[in-house]
Amino acid sequence: MSSAGTPERFYSVRRPLAAFCAGAAVAVLGGLIGLGGAEFRLPLLIAVFELYPHRAVRINLLISLATLAMAAAVRLRFTEAASVGHLSTEIAAMLAGGVVAAWIGAGVLARIARHRIVAIMAALLLAIAALLVAETMFAGSTALALPQDQALRAGVALGAGLLVGGVSSLLGVAGGELIIPILIFLFGADIKTAGTASVLVATPIVLVGVARHFLTGHYRSRSMLTHLVLPMSVGSLAGAVAGGLAAAWAPGDVLRIVLAVILAVSAIKLVVSQPRQDRAQSAPRM
Repeated sequence: MSSAGTPERFYSVRRPLAAFCAGAAVAVLGGLIGLGGAEFRLPLLIAVFELYPHRAVRINLLISLATLAMAAAVRLRFTEAASVGHLSTEIAAMLAGGVVAAWIGAGVLARIARHRIVAIMAALLLAIAALLVAETMFAGSTALALPQDQALRAGVALGAGLLVGGVSSLLGVAGGELIIPILIFLFGADIKTAGTASVLVATPIVLVGVARHFLTGHYRSRSMLTHLVLPMSVGSLAGAVAGGLAAAWAPGDVLRIVLAVILAVSAIKLVVSQPRQDRAQSAPRM
């Protein structure tokens, strides 16, 4: 099993079929409720594919980029993308904040102690679970919508972008689970517009995070790219398509609650199981 002190190029796990199936299953679940599924993939990378938390975040971000790129191509080329011109100020401000936070956050990640990053991961996953429940309960609500004050909306969007970029850096996610509700509840966007805008905002944020990790010497393990990243990315793409096609017949509200519970349980198990994983990683290899 890899550990924090193990050279970056080393990765002993050789389960490409399991990686493909895990990526597909997570993406199907995410696609059913309109998410990429990266928040569900992170606990699997740690618990099943034996990545220590920092490396799991970086790999999750790389797989998120591959999935997001395909989603962007499909949405912007093969579907009728909604016009986002009336939200151009908010999108630009959110993008600016997100890119800055993603760049800084990718650098800060390596300096966070393992026990602390696990606690942060668990807290953020629990927050996303609560957000899924809130989205279900308050779907269609405009009570929080901001007034048409461009300076106010730009300032709020900048802060929201910083939040999204920070979460992306610490979980390796695209941030759609935050971007879409922010656009709907705070800026009054409809779901179609929010979906298109989410792709436009999330793609550069994830790309910047991946670029920062690459420039600081990560993603050098060919065995990991071959046996984990590639098959899981392909599985994620296939699962996202299947989940998107099945979304029209899926009980979205019920699924959000179920997936929120799964995410909360995963977050708790992540914290509980980490001491055992640390002991296993520090044990001499036979």
